[in-house]
Amino acid sequence: MTERADSLLDLYRGLRVADVSDGMDAVGRPDVGLVDRAIRPIWLGALAFGRAVTARYVATNLVVPQMPAEEYGDYAGRWYAEKCQYPFMDLLRPGNFLVLDLSGLEVGLWGSNVGLRAVASGVAGVAIDGGCRDTAEVALQRCAVWTRYRARTTVIGRLEFESLNQVVNLGGVKVAPGDMVVGDDDGVIVVPAEVAEEVARWARGELNADKRGRRALYEKLGRDLDETVK
Repeated sequence: MTERADSLLDLYRGLRVADVSDGMDAVGRPDVGLVDRAIRPIWLGALAFGRAVTARYVATNLVVPQMPAEEYGDYAGRWYAEKCQYPFMDLLRPGNFLVLDLSGLEVGLWGSNVGLRAVASGVAGVAIDGGCRDTAEVALQRCAVWTRYRARTTVIGRLEFESLNQVVNLGGVKVAPGDMVVGDDDGVIVVPAEVAEEVARWARGELNADKRGRRALYEKLGRDLDETVK
């Protein structure tokens, strides 16, 4: 990661989706980057930001053949190895936000095992236009995931890998590798790389002003100051 990319990540630290949305308004891109509200966090309290790493998956036109149950394990393994790989796992670094375009399908590409592997890689968050399963474990492991569906099914006979680090769709928003992605309880927003620095500086001003105003109200009400107003 370049020195500029590192400094850009610092600019986004602690910013809320609402602040970033205000920043997009300020630079003349109102409503740009607002991901479909159906893509929601698995657990409340998650806040993540990072540079997009993208992958796209499409519906398969292959039919799983009939076979004895004892043969299915080998078949499933081949499907993952040949049809539905996870090549992004070798690319993930701290400061990345993984964006998965599953063509909007309710298929559980993501789950607790791969989620924990992603956490170990340092990934900031994951946004999925498709499905995540094992959601209780994902929440327990504090893997910051935003997803369209809480899914049940596996990818076998349903999904194929199509491309890595190309432009993808996330809830009606164009996402290119390197764009800035921010997610919190309010949803997800994508900031095109070419305006990311300007947006962050404006958003920081909005956040700081909000903190000052609310801190004064906390003090007036005799409330203990929490991290949202410090």
